[in-house]
Amino acid sequence: MQFSLTEEQSAIQETALAFAKERLAPHTLEWDEKAHFPVDVIRETAALGMAAIYVPDTIGGSGLSRLDGALIMEALSYGCPAVSAYISIHNMVAWMVGKYGTPEQVKAWMPKLASMEWLSSYGLTEPGAGSDAVALKTTARKQGDHYVLDGTKQFISGAGATDFYFIFARTGGEGADGISAFAVMKDTPGLSFGPNEKKMGWNAQPTRQVIMDNCRVPVNALIGGFEGRGFRFAMSGLDGGRINIGACSLGPAAFAIDKARDYMFERKAFGKNLAEFQVLQFKLADMATNLEAGRMMIYRAADAMDRADPQASMYSAMGKRFATDVGFEIVNEALQIHGGYGYLKDYGMEKLVRDLRVHQILEGTNEIMRVVISRKLLSGNRG
Repeated sequence: MQFSLTEEQSAIQETALAFAKERLAPHTLEWDEKAHFPVDVIRETAALGMAAIYVPDTIGGSGLSRLDGALIMEALSYGCPAVSAYISIHNMVAWMVGKYGTPEQVKAWMPKLASMEWLSSYGLTEPGAGSDAVALKTTARKQGDHYVLDGTKQFISGAGATDFYFIFARTGGEGADGISAFAVMKDTPGLSFGPNEKKMGWNAQPTRQVIMDNCRVPVNALIGGFEGRGFRFAMSGLDGGRINIGACSLGPAAFAIDKARDYMFERKAFGKNLAEFQVLQFKLADMATNLEAGRMMIYRAADAMDRADPQASMYSAMGKRFATDVGFEIVNEALQIHGGYGYLKDYGMEKLVRDLRVHQILEGTNEIMRVVISRKLLSGNRG
């Protein structure tokens, strides 16, 4: 088993980390304070091949692996987890268009997604359908050469500022087989947005309702050209999304460890540097150990997806659950090491605590991850 990165992967990681340090980290506190969505900076990542990472190069993507994608998300999140998490969502949409779109849809949409001329959002969750996504109520009724969409999506990242919405709606009866997927453009009549949600964290990206009221889209906006396939699309996208949000917990944890270590050398108590106190040495050691364990689980899950391992969904759930939990614990411990200063906005620790808390909820709560894992284990089909 190979644990070292290839030369190409190291270069990819270094490029993403350099961008994070130069273009994200210096502004992240300001973006958080002003609730600013840095669209121009986000679009700069497209020129680095980070807008359609694991879309095949034959259809306009970067043709990289899921492991490459995890390395990129981890590195970008070192600079700002809210921005990197949005970039992850855009990549999920681009991948789903490339994977499930008709040749005509891919040809028309992929160039604009891969260049980030169009920023995208993913619309699955509803006010009454979160973890139980199959319960979604948004409808799409076919009328001549159009579908008419009615319903509301909740907690949609980028909503109102993005251009392309990957929307799931019910075209048939109850259950998973009645769900289809549609592309809805921002300027579509009948599409509107709720107010920007006031959130605990992730303030550098807007989160709003997406509201469809007699929203008419052409028949060719049906992703894949057939009804009833949407739920399968959604579930296949979640494995990669879980890996990426886990990776987006690792970068901030690494940043927090770096800051805590620096602070331990700078701060004195009782005539000694904090770095001389064994209790803090052990705390830092546990933080670094947990970070490395989280990395191994996320990399393992990404590799499983690249190899089409039948257990990839379970590994993705395991990696997401573990990495988001330990990522939050690490940044919280880093805040504790900073003492009262960690509670101040200027030091950036409290922002990381606020930002990473939601990672334990989205892409399937960590309780749902335990359901996914336990079902696989109890089925007796572990591969």
